[in-house]
Amino acid sequence: MAGYFAIFLVLLTLGSGLIWLLDAWVLAPKRQQKLAMAQSSANGSLPEEAGAQLIKEPQLVETAKSIFPVIALITLFRSFIYEPFQIPSGSMMPTLLVGDFILVEKFSYDVKDPVWRKTLYSNAKPQRGDVAVFKYPEQPTVDYIKRVIGLPGDRVIYRNKQLFIERACTADQTDCGKLEMVALNLKNEGEYYQEQYPQRRYTEQLGAVAHDILQTPARREHTEFFFKQHGTAIDEFVVPDGHYFVLGDNRDNSRDGRYWGFVPEDNMVGKAVFIWMSFEFNTDPNSWIPGWVPTGVRFSRLGAIH
Repeated sequence: MAGYFAIFLVLLTLGSGLIWLLDAWVLAPKRQQKLAMAQSSANGSLPEEAGAQLIKEPQLVETAKSIFPVIALITLFRSFIYEPFQIPSGSMMPTLLVGDFILVEKFSYDVKDPVWRKTLYSNAKPQRGDVAVFKYPEQPTVDYIKRVIGLPGDRVIYRNKQLFIERACTADQTDCGKLEMVALNLKNEGEYYQEQYPQRRYTEQLGAVAHDILQTPARREHTEFFFKQHGTAIDEFVVPDGHYFVLGDNRDNSRDGRYWGFVPEDNMVGKAVFIWMSFEFNTDPNSWIPGWVPTGVRFSRLGAIH
């Protein structure tokens, strides 16, 4: 099921469109009949103002006709092409920061209807390394954003802050079926902090996709809260068919697949592809400026998402 705003947009589009059609097919002809009868009764000398009043559209009809084209265009655009999202948390740092406004490409994956989310057209599948928006499996009306790590059939291990992947074999693959450590290259330390702890920034090589992640060496892994899958170790995840395993780039500050399991393919919304705006917010607790008020624009962050 879609989120409440998507349902509201669809209902508003249908409602305004139906009012427009009702007026065109029923109400407008009736107004014309009234005008013709009034002109006949007045022997053709009906005042212009009176005639205009008889055929005047009701306020509801006028409003529906003015908003329907705009609302319909918005609904089609955000349902099937691109949908804007705002990043609410730091779980995808440093790739995405709080205050980033992004575009999600809906047609990157299967195209779904905007209400019941049934597949209308089967397109490409999520790929390893994609930054994907999906319906949170534990609360499908909520949208989450994470990075796709494991594809159907993959075996993923996250142990001592190191990622290992055993890729599932397909008919046209030979370099698969063995557990491989995902390469990490340290970039810097102390650029970001989690609470009072400095974080290390690494470049992670996830197949052909190179992207940056954050680790907090002082924070231990809470494996006691990890998702427990039958027949696997506590830090091991075997991705079921039709599902994906996702992680946040801020590895020690992300509630992701390690804690709740896998994302069904039907929950996938689209691929995050572009940052179109990025605001800075006040973080000083002693400032008179509320924390939700933008204090600047991070123009350097605008561009494609990797």
